[in-house]
Order: sequence, then C-alpha cells, then structure tokens
Amino acid sequence: MKTVILAGGLGTRLREETEFLPKPMVPVGAKPILWHIMKNYSSQTFNDFIICAGYKADVIRDFFLNYQTQNSDFTVNLALNDPPTLHQSIDEDWIVTVSDTGISTQTGGRIHKIKKYIDGETFLCTYGDGLSDLDIKKLVEFHRSHGKIATVSVARPLSRFGVLDITEKNEVSKFREKPQADNWVNIGFFVFNIKVFDFLNEESILEELPLGNLAKAGELMAFKHHGFWQSMDTFREMNILNELWNSGNAPWKNWEL
Repeated sequence: MKTVILAGGLGTRLREETEFLPKPMVPVGAKPILWHIMKNYSSQTFNDFIICAGYKADVIRDFFLNYQTQNSDFTVNLALNDPPTLHQSIDEDWIVTVSDTGISTQTGGRIHKIKKYIDGETFLCTYGDGLSDLDIKKLVEFHRSHGKIATVSVARPLSRFGVLDITEKNEVSKFREKPQADNWVNIGFFVFNIKVFDFLNEESILEELPLGNLAKAGELMAFKHHGFWQSMDTFREMNILNELWNSGNAPWKNWEL
C-alpha cells in the first residue's frame, strides 16, 4: 500500500525556517520532519512513498538522491570516478517516488496529479508537517471494515490556554489548565479508496469540496485517535517537537536508532 505525503506547501507561518527549506525538510533533531513521518510509517510496515513536492522541490529531490552518502561515511576514488563505497549500511527499506506537483497547487490537486503512481485499490495519505503515535495498521483495518471511500483520523487537541469557568458575579468557579477541546479536528492521516479521484481535480483543496462532498455522499468516516499528535505550523510548534525529541521521549518514535 502506497503512502502519499503532501510536501509542497509554502509554510509561510514558519518563515524563519522555510525561507531556505520546504517545511517537510525543517529538522526535528538532526533529521527533517519528513524523515520522522516516513520512519513512523515504515516501522508499521508501510515502506512505499510518493512525495508530492512543490515549494523548493529540489531540496527534497537532493535529499533522496543523495540519501546513502548523506547518512554514511564513504570513500570515493575521484581519479577512477567509481561509485562511492559506503561504510555503514542504510536501514531504510524504502521505495520513494518524488513528484513535483507545482508550487501553487492545492492539497487535493497534488493528490490528483499523482494518480498515475497509485496502483492499488487503497492508499494512505498524510501531510508532511505532523507527527503522531497513531496506530496506522488499526487505521487501515477500520477503513477496510466500513467499506467507504475515505477515512480521516481525528483527535481532540489540547487548548493552548488555561480555561476558566466564571459566574455572573465574575467569580472563577473552576480553572482548567490547557484542557482537551470538545470538538474533533482533522489530524491528517487518511486512507483513501481509488474512487477518491472522482472527487478531485487539479484545483481541489482537499479539506474543502472533496471532503465535504464525500461527507454529503456518506463516504467519509472518522477514526478517533486518543494519543499524541502535533503539527508543525509555527516556530513554537517546531520547538515543541524538538524538545520532545531531544528529551528522548518523543511519543511518535516507535523504531530503534
């Protein structure tokens, strides 16, 4: 089963980093967040990736074209122009297709453009800027159990702020530090049947008409996730993920280094 990763956006709210890098290549620890996402999927046996690049696509292309030499000591005989000899083995058993889907293409349009690389009835899809301890196998099992076209994973995020209950006399009756929100939000881990392409075109914004029309047609189901999830839209959120990784307690890390 292929995993499509949407990695082409401008990342304007993380401009401190994305002036020079596409957001999926912004590091968490010593590796791009894109690597962390792929390691998470790979550790759950999903190793075939389609990267929908766009903004600064050359950075993503170079990362994978030079992956072996970037992640191993090597020796190269410049006089003979031989291929480099690697001194460490590469653990990643990945097949990676990088497709330049355009700088200004929207999320649904990016998926539409890579249809030619989908060769099964079902595929996974996620954003290139979010990490979770989601059980992807259970997500796929849930998708197969209901027989609909699309499954979206959802969670109830924690509030950024403490919440106060206030009486009519302005007395604080209760204080809750960063409680869990009541509403469920899209956390960006999808499973799609091939029929999803009937709802997409080059102009599609996945989160608007496509998902809305799937919901109206009764073809969209929600997989509730009660564990960790964190997107990386801002500098603050980048720091949260780096602090978790550097602490040695990153919830999404389910593999051995």
